[in-house]
Amino acid sequence: MPLSMETGVPGAMRTVVGVTGASGSAYAVTLLENLEGEIDLIVSRDAEDVIRMETGREPKALEGLATRTFRNDDLAAPPASGSTPFDAMVIVPCSGTTIAKVAAGIADNLITRAAAVALKEGRTLVLVPRETPLSPIMLENLTRLARAGATVLPAMPGFYNRPKSVQDLVDFVVGRILDHLGQAHSLVPPWQGAPPKA
Repeated sequence: MPLSMETGVPGAMRTVVGVTGASGSAYAVTLLENLEGEIDLIVSRDAEDVIRMETGREPKALEGLATRTFRNDDLAAPPASGSTPFDAMVIVPCSGTTIAKVAAGIADNLITRAAAVALKEGRTLVLVPRETPLSPIMLENLTRLARAGATVLPAMPGFYNRPKSVQDLVDFVVGRILDHLGQAHSLVPPWQGAPPKA
């Protein structure tokens, strides 16, 4: 069970969730619905349009799933400082532009600044790109981030659990995110190996 850097209490993990303008806002919604502990939410301006288009929800609805919400242009917000003791950050979905900025050390908004803080402080940083195909530039950026300590977790659902709905596919990816945050979940059963041959 995760321990909060701030309180040391089991399960009291503090996670920054950044939502950017790539397709895949359902991953962000499902993560927020299942993430335990304190949640600091940052939604980019482009993400607001994608959330409306893909989910039919207003971005404000996501605020009810978080402990605190910050504007992406607020570089004075707590997640912008290494002295703010958050445990992990997830950027889901993570746009190619955000990946490029973080890989280049460009911290010009709160999401990219908080990601830079996570890297420099050695905290868990999970990036969930949802782009295809991937150009050599994107691959180089992702490799650079992985070498810097980030977890690159593309939105690539598995099919061994025989998903029956789009939500099942979403749950698979969000379950993997929660796995990397050290949080228990029941979104998808763990792999048990291939069934024995008859």
